[in-house]
Amino acid sequence: MSQYEITILLNEEKELDIIRKLLESFSGRIVEEKNLGKKSLSYPIKKNTSANFYNWSFEIEEDKINEFKKKLNFNEKIIRFLLLKITSKK
Repeated sequence: MSQYEITILLNEEKELDIIRKLLESFSGRIVEEKNLGKKSLSYPIKKNTSANFYNWSFEIEEDKINEFKKKLNFNEKIIRFLLLKITSKK
């Protein structure tokens, strides 16, 4: 399993459960979860001037990450997300 980190901007906290279930449907596992709180955006995104920021560290099979990203892109409740792969330093 590969490790990833995602930061999600949402207006509705209940949407977080839907995203969690989506990750679990791809056999992903959340390692660490942080609620960074509600923050003002520098510029409006999809007519929103503020959003709740959430940060997850999670594990998922590398061949399933692209399908997971596609599903996130189709979710209109997500204002924006940033998904990064965590590489280990050797």
